Amino acid sequence: MCKRNLEVMDSVRRGAQLAIEECQYQFRNRRWNCSTLDSLPVFGKVVTQAGAGKPPDQGAVFTTLLGHSPLLCSQAILTHMRVECKCHGVSGSCEVKTCWRAVPPFRQVGHALKEKFDGATEVEPRRVGSSRALVPRNAQFKPHTDEDLVYLEPSPDFCEQDMRSGVLGTRGRTCNKTSKAIDGCELLCCGRGFHTAQVELAERCSCKFHWCCFVKCRQCQRLVELHTCR
Repeated sequence: MCKRNLEVMDSVRRGAQLAIEECQYQFRNRRWNCSTLDSLPVFGKVVTQAGAGKPPDQGAVFTTLLGHSPLLCSQAILTHMRVECKCHGVSGSCEVKTCWRAVPPFRQVGHALKEKFDGATEVEPRRVGSSRALVPRNAQFKPHTDEDLVYLEPSPDFCEQDMRSGVLGTRGRTCNKTSKAIDGCELLCCGRGFHTAQVELAERCSCKFHWCCFVKCRQCQRLVELHTCR
C-alpha cells in the first residue's frame, strides 16, 4: 500500500507524528503518558491486536483513536467543525460575506477524544435474546451508544517498566507533591515514594515594551522544588 501511494506517505508520517504529540499532551499527567519506543511499532501492540482481531486494552485506545480509527476521528472533527466568515466591501464594510465550514484545531479534537476515553465503558460479550452483544460488565452502567468508547480488557497499572510491552513505568517521572489527582506523587509513583531536589529554573522576567515595537526581558534564576518518582 505504501509503495502504491508514495505521494501521500509524507502526510501519513506527519499525521502519525501529530497524533503521537497530541496523545502525549493529553496523557502528560497519567501513568501511561503515550510514550513510544524506537524498538516497537509507533502505536504499540494495539496494531498487532487489531490486526489479529483481538480487542486493544484501554491504555492503548487513545493512540488507536488518533492514529488508526479514522471513522471516530472524523466524527469528532465533524461534530466540532465551526462556521467562519470573511467580509468583503469598501472600508471594511460587510456588503458581501463569504462563509465556510472550518476544521477545528487538532487540540480541540484531542480534548474531545480524551473525554470519550475517560468515559469509556468496560464491556463483555453476552447473549441477548437470540444473538450475542457487548454489554456493560457493571450492570449499573447504562448501555453504550455508537458514539461511546468501550473496552474488553482493563489496562495494566503501568507502574513498572516492561520493555517487551513498551511500558516505561513511572520511575523518574515528575510528580505534583500537593495534588491528590493522578498527577500527584502518591498515585503517579504507585506508592513507592519520591525524591525531592532543588533545581534552578531560568525564566524571563521584568519584561518591558519598547517603542516601536518589541519586548525586552531579563533572564532571571529561580530555585524550585522538583519531585520525581522513586
